[in-house]
Amino acid sequence: MRIHLVRHGQTPSNLLGAIDTAPPGAGLTDLGLRQAEAAGKVLAKLGVESVHASTLTRTQLTAEPLAGRLSGEVQVWDGFREIDAARLEMRTDADSLREYGLGVYEWMLGRLDHRVADGITGVEFLARFDAAITDVVAQGAERAAIFSHGAAIRAWVALRATGSPTGYVGLPNTAAVTIEGDPGAGWRVVEFGQLPLGGEELLGQSGYRQA
Repeated sequence: MRIHLVRHGQTPSNLLGAIDTAPPGAGLTDLGLRQAEAAGKVLAKLGVESVHASTLTRTQLTAEPLAGRLSGEVQVWDGFREIDAARLEMRTDADSLREYGLGVYEWMLGRLDHRVADGITGVEFLARFDAAITDVVAQGAERAAIFSHGAAIRAWVALRATGSPTGYVGLPNTAAVTIEGDPGAGWRVVEFGQLPLGGEELLGQSGYRQA
């Protein structure tokens, strides 16, 4: 199976540089809506069969153009929501941004018992994301699109897929990480996108580089 893990379109919180992780979260800017339309067009041409999103508003809005092109619906999964910022929620200061990012990076280094901002552990995050991936795979589609979040996608791919870039690599709004495989045999990275689906002209200010 091939899965496109797509970061949501640009949000007002991105423009503020805020760590926005709690539901329902922000909607999309005008650029974010254009990014969503372009992503839907690209993914439909790639033969995506099913469309999935997290419980946060911004991922569902980003997924809707693709679902419309497929005459289908956006399936919503709690497991694909962003890594909780806990006491750092909606903070914009440099120290908070650094603490959140380094907390997630602790997991990538294998320290899965670490609590990001005294909140969720890597073990807990992987359990919920893994469960949602397994449910998507069980539906039997050959190619799926999952609209999620920068930190969540980066962390899960780093921990669950071979061929992931080492160290920190950013993920712009509506850029995608494409993986291939299955939960049993494992996953490998086919492509780690560094541009929005639809092209460089859709690059905008992403604000805090993960959320």
